[in-house]
Amino acid sequence: MENNYVVIMAGGIGSRFWPMSTSTNPKQFHDVLGIGKSLLQLTVDRYTSMCKEENIFIVTNEKYKSLVKEQLPNFKDDQILLEPSRKNTAPCIAYACYKIHSKNENANIIVAPSDHLILREIEFQKTIKTALENVSQKDCLMTIGIMPTRPDTGYGYIQFVQGETNIRKVKTFTEKPSLDIAQRFLESGDFYWNSGMFIWNVKSIIKAFEILLPEIGKLFTEIKDDYYTDKEIASINRIYPM
Repeated sequence: MENNYVVIMAGGIGSRFWPMSTSTNPKQFHDVLGIGKSLLQLTVDRYTSMCKEENIFIVTNEKYKSLVKEQLPNFKDDQILLEPSRKNTAPCIAYACYKIHSKNENANIIVAPSDHLILREIEFQKTIKTALENVSQKDCLMTIGIMPTRPDTGYGYIQFVQGETNIRKVKTFTEKPSLDIAQRFLESGDFYWNSGMFIWNVKSIIKAFEILLPEIGKLFTEIKDDYYTDKEIASINRIYPM
């Protein structure tokens, strides 16, 4: 548990939930279920049994800092990573993982969106713990697939290689297919919905950046001495035009 970390991505504007979700107050900060907690707060609660609260990081846009601080008052500034502009998922993940690596080279990291609703919490925790055990022992990148119940065009799909355990090799990713293709995916039996959750050891993801996205890896490596210092924000602002 000491080496377990969670990165929660909370910078989106939730455009599909307009007008409830707006650019100034996105859906992750709303009490969507009417239970007194926002989706972001529920996401943090979900992972506190898997890692120390101080090992949970929120990556968000700098305009949402006050909302995060209001909803997570126990979080230190070092746990709230502020992106100066919205990029794709890769820089968001790189920022958090390179920062964590600067403090703990043995970290096992869960990356999760801030707006998921998960009802089968016990089964979910078992799945995540299995993944954490796997990445702590092997050089691999893992994602979580969800058994599809309909040919939905709003989700991405993961095609997997059939195997004897729940840990399977990914064959392809497909982002939001047309209805007829989604129907074929469903009928084939070897596709899951892409949850957008990832699990890996920090060494594995940094190795992947160096091989597959070296330009991004180089930028975050160059500022490795600035993480957890008063130079961090200025360095992030400088490299983020990328």
